[in-house]
Amino acid sequence: MEETILVGEDLMLGPPSPLIPKEIASHVVEGLELCDGVLKNLFLCLQVNDIEPFCQDELSLYRECAEKRDKLLRQRLQDSEHKLGLSMPLDEAKKRVTQLEAEATAYDRRLILASGVEGMEGFRQRWSFHGRMTDTKRRLEALKQGTESRMPELERDESTPEPKKKSWFLR
Repeated sequence: MEETILVGEDLMLGPPSPLIPKEIASHVVEGLELCDGVLKNLFLCLQVNDIEPFCQDELSLYRECAEKRDKLLRQRLQDSEHKLGLSMPLDEAKKRVTQLEAEATAYDRRLILASGVEGMEGFRQRWSFHGRMTDTKRRLEALKQGTESRMPELERDESTPEPKKKSWFLR
């Protein structure tokens, strides 16, 4: 049987931890295990042992905890955006949609620029921007679903054409 030795870069296998907007942070992180104790133990182990192979238990515990935390955070963020879409006045919800679209576009642009950066630093930038862009797009979809579910059927008429969107390079 072959044994796998974890290193710090193995913590970057999934998407990065989501960014939590300050306006909904209190609702999203309430009662959530933040893994700070597990991370503290990992850092103490690394400080004492100096190399990762001696901290396999701490690395795997932190990875498991962080994956659970991030999955729950993403779900709570989407639920919170959906609730905002249901409860916000429509004009404020439209402003928030515009804001989230702008954030997603900015991350997309940064991801394109990061494709020119080589090596591990380029990988880290692309990994981070892709994760943030994906999370922002999911939050945007949840917000739109919340907003659309409360609109009357007349406003959702698909026969009216949507305004043509400008390409990001024409803005």
